[in-house]
Amino acid sequence: MTTHIAKSYVYKSVAGCDIRADAHWLAGATRPPAILWLHGGALIFGTRTGIPAYQLSTYLRAGYTVVSADYRLAPEAKLEAIIEDLRDAYSWLRTSGPRLFPIDPERIAVVGQSAGGYLTLVAGYAVTPRPRALVSFYGYGDLTGAWYSRPSPYYCQRPAVTEDEAFGVVGRTVVSEGRHEDRFSFYLYCRQHGLWPLAVTGHDPQQEADWFARFCPVCNVTRGYPPTLLIHGDVDTDVPYDLSVMMNAELERQQVEHAFLTLHDRGHAFDWAADAERDPVITQTFDRVLAFLKQHC
Repeated sequence: MTTHIAKSYVYKSVAGCDIRADAHWLAGATRPPAILWLHGGALIFGTRTGIPAYQLSTYLRAGYTVVSADYRLAPEAKLEAIIEDLRDAYSWLRTSGPRLFPIDPERIAVVGQSAGGYLTLVAGYAVTPRPRALVSFYGYGDLTGAWYSRPSPYYCQRPAVTEDEAFGVVGRTVVSEGRHEDRFSFYLYCRQHGLWPLAVTGHDPQQEADWFARFCPVCNVTRGYPPTLLIHGDVDTDVPYDLSVMMNAELERQQVEHAFLTLHDRGHAFDWAADAERDPVITQTFDRVLAFLKQHC
């Protein structure tokens, strides 16, 4: 592969926290389309550096500049601030990106996994101008359903996390990078008690359902929504497959150009397996992703 160039930038600073984005491109590229890549981690943990190497190289070889962006993490920051970071990262990419690295600012797709898939779907209506395409890997369009606001049967099978253990791994200082192993117990506590929406937003979905509507992509699809590819395994124990079924139905209802790719007998983060790049099902999945991006971006 042609020389891979990578540079890191601070795209904004807030509350003493520098929020960074890493740009990756191939030497010699001239005004290629771009992918804004958003990491998962339940909006509680994760980092821009978590993009799997084989996925990054797949996008680079296909001719894209890839920009992976951090955002503030919950519970220290709440959802409104996280979506503000999404908007700012996208705006920075469009306005500052062209002078920093090769990019065509009129051809940007957003790609994300899990919570990053959720933010990808939010980008479909919350950023301006709208992205050329969206690819959501096991993302979700709803925040208020029982899957998040009630104890998770799957996570309740694990040893119970105490409140002290959970809050002992998070703090009051705003952060935009957090390792899974450092912060996962807070997420596990939230799932065991059905507290994720409250912890991440500061609002109770049972008492303030209307407040959540503007943050649920499934409630904000219009005919002007970008072309969208949904990808989900049908035995996902973290984000239920039905969340993508629901989003797919709304895209159909609004007559938005879209595709829904179901991976049978695959669970959450199926594309993160150690042998993922040698798995024909996953390589075929990324062939579909690239074909979709090429069509729209």
